[in-house]
Amino acid sequence: MPVERSSSVRLPVAARLAGVGSSPVRDLLALVDRPDVISFAGGLPARELFDVEGVRYAFLRALSGADRASNLQYAPTEGNLRLRERVADRLTSRGVPTTPPDLLITSGSQQALTLAATALLDPGAVVAVENPTYLAALQGFRLAGARIVPVASYDEGVDPAAFLDTVREHRPSLLYLVPTFANPTGRTMSLPRRQAIVDIAAAHGVWVVEDDPYGELRYDGTAVPPMAGLDAAADCVLHLGSFSKIGAPGLRLGWVRAPGSVMRSLVVAKQAADLHSSTIDQAAAAIYLDTADLDLHIARLRNTYRQRRDAMLAALPVVLPAGARWNEPEGGMFVWVTLPTGVDAAAMLPSALDRRVAFVPGAAFYVSTPDLSTLRLSFTTHAPAVIEEGLSRLGEVVAAHD
Repeated sequence: MPVERSSSVRLPVAARLAGVGSSPVRDLLALVDRPDVISFAGGLPARELFDVEGVRYAFLRALSGADRASNLQYAPTEGNLRLRERVADRLTSRGVPTTPPDLLITSGSQQALTLAATALLDPGAVVAVENPTYLAALQGFRLAGARIVPVASYDEGVDPAAFLDTVREHRPSLLYLVPTFANPTGRTMSLPRRQAIVDIAAAHGVWVVEDDPYGELRYDGTAVPPMAGLDAAADCVLHLGSFSKIGAPGLRLGWVRAPGSVMRSLVVAKQAADLHSSTIDQAAAAIYLDTADLDLHIARLRNTYRQRRDAMLAALPVVLPAGARWNEPEGGMFVWVTLPTGVDAAAMLPSALDRRVAFVPGAAFYVSTPDLSTLRLSFTTHAPAVIEEGLSRLGEVVAAHD
């Protein structure tokens, strides 16, 4: 006989999602996907700079060579060996000696971050982060049931003395950093601070997750070595990387370089998540690295993004009021702006969208005590003339709220 159904019955969802909100950046991108909106909101690579022909050729080779059937088959969890060899070569050239067994290929560096949280954190574990920091990292740590504590960070990055105080008071299991051209602030941690942080972490048994999606996008200044290559880093630093910013985000390929003591746990976590990353995408990426000149492609990115960064930095003093401050990043994708005291960037956003310009309010990036007057601007997506027009619109909105 028919079973009566009650419209008032609500099926449960996992309690661990209760404190994990949707990303304001992703939500905002859905709102501003209109051609008449000049968006500085998303950290998006410039689509016109994608090496479409190089990638097309790589996929054609992957689907026409002797391995074409294997490239459509299940594959090892650890990832395509040739791809790991090429990634290892690139990391080694940047001062992080790496071999293929040190690497796990992931579905973007975001998955690498999720796997690290799964492998290293029990519910209730403490994670230390810069304040402000990358939004999706906060989502991942909250989903893992971690308690997140902020560490004071300034122009040169996390303050080692503040980190040591945090270690003594909260005993974190993990420190998460974007030490080079940080998201959202664009800051780069100095070499002395990197070494001091690694030394403290190694001495006190704290894992360090070094998220490095922007490290090769340097436009001026002197490169700073990744933390994973520093003294004392071998047993405590996980290094995360990605093709999204230097290749194409649609490939969804990243990697984690990890100490041997945790690699098996990461592999098991990935097996449970998705068995392995896309076989065909990995094969094409390996062929691309063998046949294309990625360094030349990155040089083109640097040249274009440098011009766009400079256009933004030139326009900001013209359009923003007295008392506004911003950094001048040496690379990456973001400029971090602090408006005069009393201006709430989030309250200003609806007016900005009405004026057909978008940005990300800074408050969402903070773990505690947000600075409401902050906002993040991405300069990579638009040509200089469009950046100038967008900032002119933004200036009118700020003036109306000042």
